[in-house]
Amino acid sequence: MKIFCVGRNYADHAKELGNDVDLKEPIIFLKPKSALLGKNVPFHYPSFTNELHYECEIVLRICKNGRYIQETDAYKYYDALSTGIDFTARDLQKQLKAKGLPWEKSKAFDDSAAIGKWLAFSPNKKLQNPFQFSLKKNNKIVQQGNTADMIFSFDKIIANISIYFSVNIGDIIFTGTPAGVGECLVGDVLEAFIEQEKMLGITIK
Repeated sequence: MKIFCVGRNYADHAKELGNDVDLKEPIIFLKPKSALLGKNVPFHYPSFTNELHYECEIVLRICKNGRYIQETDAYKYYDALSTGIDFTARDLQKQLKAKGLPWEKSKAFDDSAAIGKWLAFSPNKKLQNPFQFSLKKNNKIVQQGNTADMIFSFDKIIANISIYFSVNIGDIIFTGTPAGVGECLVGDVLEAFIEQEKMLGITIK
């Protein structure tokens, strides 16, 4: 199982971090399987960071093996979606980027990929788009996104990934975060929603 992640897929988020938004193709990075936070497993604040950030995203579940997938056929390759939180050690990421070093340590550490319950649908029918999603921290909305604002659509993302990597049944794709990322502290409660339906709840330990 592979965890693909897309960076800078919402222009407002890229701008809030001072990043370029004039992209020709999606920015793709991966997390290892060990990054997946288990069900009913608490999330513990990592010891190597003093600036842990939440990034709420829509997550897709791959249901079919493939490579070199055409964008027009990409909708056949995923059959469920959820919300996820891409936890980021922002201080560590800044340090590594400043030195021109890879920053996987800040993004791909154990338990850094939290995923909510899956909403399943038929992979032979195109998903109804767009829709809204949001994140609450301590019962206050801190992030709101709409899939209409993505720079690269779900289908464009899958088609692009499949040029470089095979996609396999059970792989998951974090499709990017909107503006509003911020710090979370021990004791914070994070809740992610698709429209009005709660998908994920996490307490930082």
